[in-house]
Amino acid sequence: MILVRPGMTQTPPAPAPPPAPAPAPSPTRPTPTTQTPQIDCNWLAVDTTAKTATFQLVAGLTSLNGGLNFNGFKDGGLTLSVPLNWKVVIAFRNHDGVLPHSAEIIDSVKPMPPGPVDPAIPRAMTVRLQQGLGAEERDTVRFVASKPGSFLIFCAVPGHGLAGMWIRFKVSPAEKRPTLTASSAGR
Repeated sequence: MILVRPGMTQTPPAPAPPPAPAPAPSPTRPTPTTQTPQIDCNWLAVDTTAKTATFQLVAGLTSLNGGLNFNGFKDGGLTLSVPLNWKVVIAFRNHDGVLPHSAEIIDSVKPMPPGPVDPAIPRAMTVRLQQGLGAEERDTVRFVASKPGSFLIFCAVPGHGLAGMWIRFKVSPAEKRPTLTASSAGR
């Protein structure tokens, strides 16, 4: 019981302050992406009976490297390996809506050539190497992987390969089946 004397008024206690709102979660920044491309299982079809590897090679698939990429990879970040003496079909398509591109298999040499050179394996090149193929143009390259070694699939339009538009191509007598793997770039 609370007693109140004359002339005094009772002031009820001040209401308790509302509970402080829970701190807002600090805004999380999206984890920066290094734009690591993913390998699409449809890029490589293998026919073990006919010993044929069919590779879908797409120039400028993404905006990575200003469109100077094959299947979204640059600087050797993707490797196509095939067994020695297998038939190889490269279904080339230029997806880049701005720049022309081409492709050829060249020896892995330093310094890298600034433009087209003789292919390392006979017939392992698209048409119009220097000029390139325009947006959504296609070409089919067919050859036999008759030379073991490590090579590059290189865009021969002047300056494109030097700017990183190349991936790796390996021919090995030890391989039993063609494979497509992400590899460390630049090596």
